[in-house]
Amino acid sequence: MSLANIFSISGSAMSAQSIRLNTTASNMANAQSISSSVDETYRARKPVFALQEPTEHQMQSQQLGLLPGQGVKVLAIVESTAPLQPEYLPSHPLADENGYIYYPNVNVVEEMADMISASRSFQINADVMDSAKKMMQRVLTLGQA
Repeated sequence: MSLANIFSISGSAMSAQSIRLNTTASNMANAQSISSSVDETYRARKPVFALQEPTEHQMQSQQLGLLPGQGVKVLAIVESTAPLQPEYLPSHPLADENGYIYYPNVNVVEEMADMISASRSFQINADVMDSAKKMMQRVLTLGQA
């Protein structure tokens, strides 16, 4: 693997973690939203990651000893299938005909842990890119006297 591959691998991971942070922020922002219907209630969203497939250029560079197909991509953002949180509150203006209001299936504690994890993963990949940059700069100064 060349040092140049490190930038694309870490860059793809940073991009994926950025999407993860955005979906987590969206989940937390909607955690206390109320709805009068199961169909209209916000549902927690999670990104689905997969190994990035090699491009044609990466396949050709395999002859040079590089490892293609490294990195991560976001396949989709899916809605959670966890049950919603109904609450019997017949006096609420958004209550349905049975007196229930519905809260999203967002667990704020779980979302905070997810946000911390995504943030740390993003920072680690930024540090990897910085280390690779410093190594490349040192290689350039090896021939200087």
